[in-house]
Amino acid sequence: MSSARFPASIGADVGSTPLASLERLFRRPDVRVFGKLENRNPTGSAKDRSALGIVREAWESGRLKPGTVVVESSSGNLAMACARLSALLEFSFECVVDPRANARTIAAIEAYGARVHRIAEPDPETGDWLVARLARVRELLGSIPGAITLDQYSNVAAIRAHADGTMREILEQAGEPDLLYVATSTTGTVGGCLRVVGERALRTDVVAVDAEGSVLFGGTRGRRMLSGYGAGFVPPLSQYSSPARVARVDDLSAVIGARALTLTEGLLAGASTGAVISALRADYANLPAGSTVVVMVHDGGMPYLDTVYDDDWVCRTFEVTRAELRARVADFAAAP
Repeated sequence: MSSARFPASIGADVGSTPLASLERLFRRPDVRVFGKLENRNPTGSAKDRSALGIVREAWESGRLKPGTVVVESSSGNLAMACARLSALLEFSFECVVDPRANARTIAAIEAYGARVHRIAEPDPETGDWLVARLARVRELLGSIPGAITLDQYSNVAAIRAHADGTMREILEQAGEPDLLYVATSTTGTVGGCLRVVGERALRTDVVAVDAEGSVLFGGTRGRRMLSGYGAGFVPPLSQYSSPARVARVDDLSAVIGARALTLTEGLLAGASTGAVISALRADYANLPAGSTVVVMVHDGGMPYLDTVYDDDWVCRTFEVTRAELRARVADFAAAP
């Protein structure tokens, strides 16, 4: 196929996100903690970088052009970013989501003109929603003439996007951090950061934050109620990631971390960011003096108002009382 030049104006607003001190939540005077605010990207998440990377590669290779139908599986953020690009580049976008996808995210995807396919049942053999989504993608590719998938789960363009963008910016903004906490799902973000750490022989230890119930990095499959981090199958992209450590965070702890971040720092963040914050809190008291830590604020919290930030949903889903929930958030926020 002939290559095509990717429009220079598209994607200029992706990246260059700020780094913010999180000194109200993490208050040790001898440890610096910064949040990389990926919620400042156009559709509100780090997936804007991944989507731009995989779309640009397909466009320049000639696989993707105006009128092409692209089919992808997503928990929400990647689909929203791809939907936006489909409107700008005039290709058709069809995404497959499961019931954990946030209603506000689905509404945004449809607002960009994309078509959403909702699956109703998990995979019958594994009980996993992601496996079922991928099966539906294969069905759509077989039934829509000329349709393609960019496959965020195996496309190394996502790794390059975070190596050339996310990690490069972190080094420019914070110097060489001692610790970097990154939530994992497709492993594009963590893979990009690890690529730079390896190529430059940095001292930075990258902590991959995964969900309890996720099968990534040798995890055991289990019940997961939150979207945004964790996976029900091992994506091919993960072969490029060897984190210093994997921190597994349960759903309720992710909720508590997100809420504590919002109340102390005024950052309304999503479930994966809550997991990252919770993972750091578990390590924080034992960090060496003089440490510099960067945590990824993967996305904003507006799509999670019906889940993470809804008392009724949280109490019903995790069988806690409002008093217990609020006490745990307060204790988390007040920890030294």
